Amino acid sequence: MVVSAKSSPLSELRIALPSLPLRLQEVGRFVAANDYDATTRSMRDLAAEAGADPAAFTRLAKAIGYSGWDELRAALTEARRPSETSPFSARAKGRRHGPHADVTLITDKLEAEAAGLPRISAHAIADAARALHDANRIWITGYRSCRSVAELLNYELRLFRPEQVQIVGASGPDDLDLGAFRSGEAVIVIGFMPYTNASVRVAQAAYHAGATLIAIADSLAAPMAEGADHVLLFEAASSPGFFPSLTGALAIAQSLAAVTFSLGGTAAKKRLQDTEARLAAASTYVSEKG
Repeated sequence: MVVSAKSSPLSELRIALPSLPLRLQEVGRFVAANDYDATTRSMRDLAAEAGADPAAFTRLAKAIGYSGWDELRAALTEARRPSETSPFSARAKGRRHGPHADVTLITDKLEAEAAGLPRISAHAIADAARALHDANRIWITGYRSCRSVAELLNYELRLFRPEQVQIVGASGPDDLDLGAFRSGEAVIVIGFMPYTNASVRVAQAAYHAGATLIAIADSLAAPMAEGADHVLLFEAASSPGFFPSLTGALAIAQSLAAVTFSLGGTAAKKRLQDTEARLAAASTYVSEKG
């Protein structure tokens, strides 16, 4: 089935619900209520949370005219994709009315941010951190707003691995670094919808070089996550406001740094202490009075 750009898979699902068998209705309602999870989590994870057989998701997709779950998930992902010309303004809502409207927006945003953090997979981050620990060199990239996440992770890792960590493009044109990727190295690419072409190029270069590719992304379907050895998912679109949320990406970055440091043991601690001594000698920080 070919779905037009204007079609809404959620609308199709809701219209079809009354005519579906009871068990498929239950699965359909779960998908409709959790459409973000449906685009970012595996069918097995969804089935476990819904208390259903994974095959029920395939049967649901076929029942509403799709060839299988992968096609329905792709349609759900596409439906969430913002317009290329207005990826942020399309998210904007009219200003709420009432004396506490602004406070309510902030409260809703904070609640959405907090709700997304527990859905981040600690096991996936730990696996990726082990890959970073084993890597001969770590490359990090994040474009536009994701640059801040990349720089934070770069800073924290360089506190104890200064010679082995580098932001892609930090010392010259990106393409020079892309040509320097090697097997035995790790490349971290950070992004969310709308994805930059540059992040996809970095991911593809890492894949072709045989480097370990780690994607910090908002969806398994993210183009820079294709072929990745590790995909660390965070929620970007569920938070209200005109701009997607980077809270989950920042939490993942800091967790990666913390576990990589822990895996480094005594050697990592010694390098961190050397860095602290250098910073102290340079009077980097304001001296405490007392």
